Amino acid sequence: MSSGEALGSVLSHWLSNSWWLLLPFIMLLVVAAFIVAFVLLLYMISPLISPKPLKLNGAHVVVTGGSSGIGKCIAMECYKHGAFITLVARDEHKLVQAKKEVEKCAINDKQVVLCISVDVSKDYSQVESVIKQAQEKLGPVDMLVNCAGTSISGKFEEVEVERFKKLMEVNYLGSVYPTRAVITTMKERRMGRIMFVSSQAGQIGLFGYTAYSPSKFALRGLAEALQMEMKPYNIYVTVAYPPDTDTPGFAEENKTKPLETQLISETSGVCRPEQVAKIVVKDAVQGNFSSSFGPDGYMLSALTCGMSPVTSITEGLQQIVTMGLFRTIALFYLGSFDSIVRRCMIQREQSKAADKRE
Repeated sequence: MSSGEALGSVLSHWLSNSWWLLLPFIMLLVVAAFIVAFVLLLYMISPLISPKPLKLNGAHVVVTGGSSGIGKCIAMECYKHGAFITLVARDEHKLVQAKKEVEKCAINDKQVVLCISVDVSKDYSQVESVIKQAQEKLGPVDMLVNCAGTSISGKFEEVEVERFKKLMEVNYLGSVYPTRAVITTMKERRMGRIMFVSSQAGQIGLFGYTAYSPSKFALRGLAEALQMEMKPYNIYVTVAYPPDTDTPGFAEENKTKPLETQLISETSGVCRPEQVAKIVVKDAVQGNFSSSFGPDGYMLSALTCGMSPVTSITEGLQQIVTMGLFRTIALFYLGSFDSIVRRCMIQREQSKAADKRE
């Protein structure tokens, strides 16, 4: 018997008696192949169940809080795509200035920017009236951007009780009222987009944001419930969670921000409002429920998705696959935040003790 025949005989004998040793490896290959096929199938069918993108060219977009910051940049971004814009804010002077800046982004001479001065958090009947006026002039609202908001930071016991009420009025009711004013017409037309501009502080409660975070968390609850009601009418809701953004409001907030809050905030960068505007407008047009920014934002959105709706099966699968890893990373973040708070507390107590000795 030749050496080749002998080797073949040995191999044949081993396979006939020890094939079961390969069974785990074979099963692993089968499972891997099934997962790959399943992912490819989801990738192919997900566009079929995603909402049809909204065309901004000729659309009427209402932006509350549109006189500065993220709101103004969103208006400019929509105007660059041919939309008609209604800017809503309290300060008439800032509105006039914002209108001039938005108009520079025109792509045709038919576009119009309308300005309305009103406090969207105070009187619903007044908000309803001005929205009606805007629709009479520029047509039904195709997309509403709820960007009116304010922020304060401070330790829980140092924040005046009245400020808690103020933030809920501006950040929450200031989004409820304009949405209520446009929703009936959107349902009649079987189309529309509604955006709520929340914050990463609306995904995770942080030191110094006991008044601010709850008002932004509330927007997510509103958005989830509203999306379930509106989806059969082809109306899609988007919640944007921008990080710290270089706006006048952010600069004002920094004047009184506690040291702990500053140090925690420094663990992520500061975005430009133009960057935020591009992303949120794109997500709203596509009908995505969640709009996040950068790796940290993506991780937070996946971690806090809970029972939030998804735009595609692929998005849901990504959240399932990454949940465990992201939770592990988040625990390290939380540990570092707790460490920052403890260090600041110790330093403060040591400083007080030194002052007493002097």
